[in-house]
Amino acid sequence: MSDRELVVLGTASQAPTRSRNHNGYLLRWDGEGLLFDPGEGTQRQMLFAGITATQITSICITHFHGDHCLGLPGVLQRMSLDRVPHQVDACYPADNQEVFTRLRHAALFHDVVNLREWPVRAGGTVRQAAGFHVEAQPLSHSVPTVGYRLVEADRRRMLPAKLATFGITGPDVGRLQRDGRLATTGGVVRVEQVSEPRPGQRFAFIMDTRLCDAAFALADGADMVVCEATFADTDAALAREYGHLTAGQAGRIAAESRARLLVLTHFSQRYDRDGIQRLAGQAEMAFGGPVVLARDLDRIPVPSRHPGAQ
Repeated sequence: MSDRELVVLGTASQAPTRSRNHNGYLLRWDGEGLLFDPGEGTQRQMLFAGITATQITSICITHFHGDHCLGLPGVLQRMSLDRVPHQVDACYPADNQEVFTRLRHAALFHDVVNLREWPVRAGGTVRQAAGFHVEAQPLSHSVPTVGYRLVEADRRRMLPAKLATFGITGPDVGRLQRDGRLATTGGVVRVEQVSEPRPGQRFAFIMDTRLCDAAFALADGADMVVCEATFADTDAALAREYGHLTAGQAGRIAAESRARLLVLTHFSQRYDRDGIQRLAGQAEMAFGGPVVLARDLDRIPVPSRHPGAQ
């Protein structure tokens, strides 16, 4: 099992169907669990997916239309019931802070969740964690909406052949990585001499929006882009009217942003199985790279940046 994967809890837009629950996505990232847009039924979908409340360390809400947030009360109450011991960060558009408060206190329960709220007021970094940070950018929808981007810190990959040249082994490798330089019998060795840059991984989450600069910025260089594809290209006028993307536009975002994997979701109930397959074709034509049609309870690994990466 990958330590970095997307667990799909729901893929329907606006109204659930017999085969698709409302939105819900858990990004497993090493020891972190980032829950995005918990729609109605998310708590039950977590049971089917084998996800526990204690695995959630952050909640990121793009906007407050019901299919993206009506599962929040149940998730928070389950976290209280299970006595989640750690702090949980919650990010959401600041313009609708009152809505978040109402959802959090939608029912009577013994609230013991250590919840730290991060209302998003502008684009930029909204959460800093060990080894990565989360950015947000305002999108173009019918209500205040933000997209999210996880950015892993750049690191360096040690090169065994170079290390051997300088006779560096064992604990000295760790000291060199930590301090950036190491005194040896042959002189001082700098970490740049025995390693190469390893760019950090990127993950982007782009929900309800028209085409806009922020969508491209979020997807820039991402290893995985999770993107709404509510409408087919033939319904582009409807997409723009209601503040959504077509499948082809999602593919264009991935292509122009040099993304590595595009995951399509948030499908309109107007499309049957064959219609949704056509969405994949439209996205593939625009992107030219790998496209995944998300299905409820899928587990999709985040592509590695290099062989052996986690």
